[in-house]
Amino acid sequence: MSIDPHADPYSKTVFGFWIYLLTDFVLFATILASYFVLRGSTFGGPSACELLTLSFTFLQTLILLTAALTAGIANVFAMRKNTFWTLGWLGLTFVLGLLFLWMEAAGFVSLIQEGSGWDRSAFLSAYFTLLGTHAVHILFALFWTLLFFGYVFWHGLTSVSLQRATCLRLFWQFLAMIWIGIYTIVYLMGVS
Repeated sequence: MSIDPHADPYSKTVFGFWIYLLTDFVLFATILASYFVLRGSTFGGPSACELLTLSFTFLQTLILLTAALTAGIANVFAMRKNTFWTLGWLGLTFVLGLLFLWMEAAGFVSLIQEGSGWDRSAFLSAYFTLLGTHAVHILFALFWTLLFFGYVFWHGLTSVSLQRATCLRLFWQFLAMIWIGIYTIVYLMGVS
């Protein structure tokens, strides 16, 4: 009788989280496809080319990619059972994620103040839905990072926290991957 080496709790948890990420990917693919269809439906209002700037969003992109990198580095230190560096890199991940979210909120506020809110056109509805969904996921990642930080601080790096560290890393990297798709379709294709 052979024993499956992938039947341990760690492997099951990570596999289950991959399944969750696939469902989230389908959600984002659907919203991104809707945006792609509606991107020209401005109802006489401003288009992406008139509203969006690449320099601000490029900086946002670098910040989110760096947050995904620091989450990965934190995971490496967690696997090495180094609590100090795990918490340090997680703290940096949190700060970068918070900065990204603040920049996204500032962009929303700027558009709304210019009179280009979500109710102005189908294009802007799709834009706010897509970026708002991503922002909610970033907010969740920030909350999860804080909870994980507290768990590791109080309980140390246990087998349970190692599972959670891997899932948290995967989530941050998933959000960065989704943002690359958003940046490419919404900003690079929209501004050109």
